[in-house]
Amino acid sequence: MANAQVSSPGPVENIKWRSDVAAHDYSSAEAYLSLKLDSDAVGKAIKRLRKASLTRRRANDILRAAGLTAAPLDDPGVMKDLIKVIGGDRLSPVLVVSDGASADIADGYHRVSLVYRLDPYGEIPLKLA
Repeated sequence: MANAQVSSPGPVENIKWRSDVAAHDYSSAEAYLSLKLDSDAVGKAIKRLRKASLTRRRANDILRAAGLTAAPLDDPGVMKDLIKVIGGDRLSPVLVVSDGASADIADGYHRVSLVYRLDPYGEIPLKLA
């Protein structure tokens, strides 16, 4: 009888995620969105993000919808998140704003990039508004 092989989880499955978005990530999203939208639109987007439920999407799909390329593993922001993962820290879910035709990563680009570089099809928890 053949021995059953138990496969260990891949690198993305080893990433621990917080159960909700860190409070400071909403501030970061607001700062980023203020570069692209007027203050009224920013306020509405942040309000929608706070009310949104967590969902999951693949890293490659998030990047495609936002029209972005993943940052490399040696990017300082990606490295910072990788160090957190290695240390056993939980990463915050990503914040994505969509207008129906396109999407924008309001906070979490480096987290999405990290997952993409480990597994392009890895799933990421996010709030989508």
